[in-house]
Amino acid sequence: MTLAGDFEALGVDLVVLDQAIDTTTPSGRLLFHVLAAIAEFERDLIRDRVVAGLRRAKAQGRRLGRPRRHHVDVDQARALVAEGVALQAITRHKTLPSEGL
Repeated sequence: MTLAGDFEALGVDLVVLDQAIDTTTPSGRLLFHVLAAIAEFERDLIRDRVVAGLRRAKAQGRRLGRPRRHHVDVDQARALVAEGVALQAITRHKTLPSEGL
């Protein structure tokens, strides 16, 4: 059920003073329903664009979803820090190299 249908079922009228929407009048109800239809149309367009973008990304071989968590060897990271390797250089690597950077 829509918001307009919920309001109507409850016997509630909507009056928006700064938008000239007054569902107590036929023209106000018409405007409210037209705006609701436009909003629904826009929502569907956005959804279609998102779905198309996901399909395109998948077709291009991109991995979708949250990034995978990577195992970090804390002892190896501490050893690299002790050797003077910059933290940015250490964090750029998904797995830490065995012989330093």
